[in-house]
Amino acid sequence: MSRLLRRNSSQLRLLLTRFASGGAPVEPPQVAGQQEIRKPKRQPPPVVPDSEIKKSVFISQSSDVFTNLALEDWLYKNFDFSHHHVLLLWANDPCVVIGRHQNPFTEANVSRLVERGITLARRNSGGGAVYHDLGNLNCTFFSPRERYDRKYNLNIVTRALFREWAIKAEINERDDIVVMNKKISGTAAKLGHPNSYHHCTILASANKLHLGESLVREPANYISRATASVPSPIRNLVDVNRTVNVSQLRSAVGYEYLRTAATKLEDGGSMQTMQQRGFQLINPTEKWFPGIEELRSNYSSWDWVIGKTPKFTVQKDLEVKGDEQDMKLKLSVEVEAGLMKEIGIQLPQSDQLVPVVTPLQGKPYNEENLNGILGALKLVSASNVKQAINGSA
Repeated sequence: MSRLLRRNSSQLRLLLTRFASGGAPVEPPQVAGQQEIRKPKRQPPPVVPDSEIKKSVFISQSSDVFTNLALEDWLYKNFDFSHHHVLLLWANDPCVVIGRHQNPFTEANVSRLVERGITLARRNSGGGAVYHDLGNLNCTFFSPRERYDRKYNLNIVTRALFREWAIKAEINERDDIVVMNKKISGTAAKLGHPNSYHHCTILASANKLHLGESLVREPANYISRATASVPSPIRNLVDVNRTVNVSQLRSAVGYEYLRTAATKLEDGGSMQTMQQRGFQLINPTEKWFPGIEELRSNYSSWDWVIGKTPKFTVQKDLEVKGDEQDMKLKLSVEVEAGLMKEIGIQLPQSDQLVPVVTPLQGKPYNEENLNGILGALKLVSASNVKQAINGSA
């Protein structure tokens, strides 16, 4: 393991030297009248036969979501999987993990997560929002891009469940794993060159109450182009067979992976298992993985978790008191890069937006700040609102 890591670290240093100008090779300048030189198409790498591919199961010793996301990213960027496929198994303390292109405020109540001590994280792959705790096992299947096979990976999981507990699980059209029509596993992927990974969750004994409460957003109208999650009824494996636990699940999935041929769903049994590199406990520290602390710092930063949120607008109705009758209004907040850029109110059936002067403009958006603006506006009289509207007309 250490030899492989040293070899890949050397490859990384070599790459950094070659691309020191900013991440891409320097192109020669074009001469006037010179015909454009077309870059050759990417040639597929030579096919490595199954007999030359070894497999390992890495088990992360960390339960910190940012550390595990950093470990996953480090392996994706630096490891050579051409002759060595890897399954990374990991579990996190309570957290909500959203997809790269998602809006956390349409997936969860972020302020409530903070109050409850549940971490919010953004991963580097697509897909929807998921709740993790130590009753959920995460599986990341690493391979070269040309060997990427989502169905193969999902079948490893379903075969492990049947072999260990006789649980019949199916893969649906969305590539979720379901048991009796309820979801036990969601899936997402990152496809690059030369590497790729596919990761999925397996609900063993997760806290379903916390799961449900964590994925409820603040009631409001959100106008957003961010990727939205598709809600599905879920089930814990322990509800199907009460002897299921994460430790045994980790072993079952790991052994199924090792005993199966590298690119075909062929069971090689103990003979195949003995030819592989087995289980390895992974300590995701700077000593083992140079640069992982910087990756973790990026994943845990506000700029990544919140600042990467696609631009959106949130609207919420409110009433202000009047001498004769109350006035119904709509608060509108435009959020860009996680900051509240434009804040205004408008009458129903009207497109006119009256700016709201508040020290919160330009500050980070969250549900607590939104409700703070609403609370302040409710103290304003209807006559003052009318004057503001007439003055801006």
